[in-house]
Amino acid sequence: MPLSDKKRCKWINEDPLYIRYHDEEWGVPVSDDRMWFEFITLDAFQAGLSWYTIIKKRENFRRAFDNFEPEVIARYEETKIATLIEDKSIIRNHLKIKATVVNAKAFLKIKEEFGSFNTFIWQFTENKTLINQWANTNEVPAHTEISDLMSKALIKRGFKFVGSTICYAFMQAAGIVNDHTIDCYRHKECCEIAKK
Repeated sequence: MPLSDKKRCKWINEDPLYIRYHDEEWGVPVSDDRMWFEFITLDAFQAGLSWYTIIKKRENFRRAFDNFEPEVIARYEETKIATLIEDKSIIRNHLKIKATVVNAKAFLKIKEEFGSFNTFIWQFTENKTLINQWANTNEVPAHTEISDLMSKALIKRGFKFVGSTICYAFMQAAGIVNDHTIDCYRHKECCEIAKK
């Protein structure tokens, strides 16, 4: 079936990179800690920007931030931070770059306490994906009670740039919630993936 014949969420544009992200990643439950840190970092950088802007720069972010390895990022010194601030291939926001280092340290503390960040983060939905039944994207909330709780818990543990709206975007991207609209072909597929 050609790409154009498939019904997708309305927020997708025609860029094959964005389509691939929607079709293969968005809403698929994550269990890998490195991927969790990648999503939480990218969602922090998205604040005030479009997700499409971030996706277009994703490979640049992976290169610049050592493939989002929190153990490496937690040891970044001022010279590395200065290099990142000068890197035109990423979002050069000084506060977000510094927050990434702070978040890496907080992330590692959670891993130490819970065995994995994965164990910690899935407790907010009792280890299951929340399946929504939105008819159109206008119905999708910017945040929920669960993202409010997640935000407060992460902030309490030292994270930066983890407001409730960012947390909800994080939940959507990482499959904690399935917010594909019901007319999107991926809604049903992600429901099946979540059952496994």
